[in-house]
Amino acid sequence: MLTPLRNAYYLSLPVVFGAVLSNRMAARLSDVSPVHWATPIVLALVVFIIYTVDRLLDIRKSGFSATARHNFHHRYAPLLWRAVVGASLLALVLTFFLPGSVIRFGIVLGGFCAAYIGAVFRLPARHPALLLKEPLVAVLYSVGVWGSVWVQRPKLSGVEFVEFLMFLGIAFQNLLLFAVMEDQEFPNQPDFSLATVWGADRSDTLLRWLTFLIIATGLGLCFFTVDRFAQRSAIMLAIMSLTLYGIQRYPAYFLNHERYRWLGDAVFWFPALVL
Repeated sequence: MLTPLRNAYYLSLPVVFGAVLSNRMAARLSDVSPVHWATPIVLALVVFIIYTVDRLLDIRKSGFSATARHNFHHRYAPLLWRAVVGASLLALVLTFFLPGSVIRFGIVLGGFCAAYIGAVFRLPARHPALLLKEPLVAVLYSVGVWGSVWVQRPKLSGVEFVEFLMFLGIAFQNLLLFAVMEDQEFPNQPDFSLATVWGADRSDTLLRWLTFLIIATGLGLCFFTVDRFAQRSAIMLAIMSLTLYGIQRYPAYFLNHERYRWLGDAVFWFPALVL
């Protein structure tokens, strides 16, 4: 039985909310004050549109992954397409209120996102280019969250760029971890991803090293900057990565009731603790 909370989860609203909170953290770290009021709203709408359209196109492929989330999109596809159209129109209207630099940035990033979604839909099921899905989505998500702030300021500091790289690493860690967990959750219908090509052992090793690098970078920043908010946000990014490692460390527990998805998406809410 579907509940409002589960519906929100299937609609990727935790990811949308996480993008807005992460964007607010990036804005405060970059000292962009004030960020234009329409920026987080348009960001939220665009993230919702991309995630929803990606899954609506997935279910149109033969033999799509029969996950609960995909079954939800299959069942409510007509309603979801209308929601996408409505969100797109609202985002278009709000675009006229944004600064010119954000509009230009959005056009370029939107073009890349549209090209990505179109390519994923048209490529054969096991095309080698699909192996770029996890890193490419991580890059597009991270650039959207941080880039929409950066284009509203004249220059970029080294600390901001390092924390962006930490966030990018966490986004990739999240996506690769989900691919590994999905492979264990549905062993009889493995998806074509980096996790299945690399195998469980290699993916596990990469995720461990990625966690170590992110945590070490976060702790290192605390010694190289005197900005108190930069220190707090670096620690928070390290905690986000460590939380994902906790899911990786105890897969049996987090596979139950898709706990790994709930907590894995919720890590992007953690920036709220330092705002």
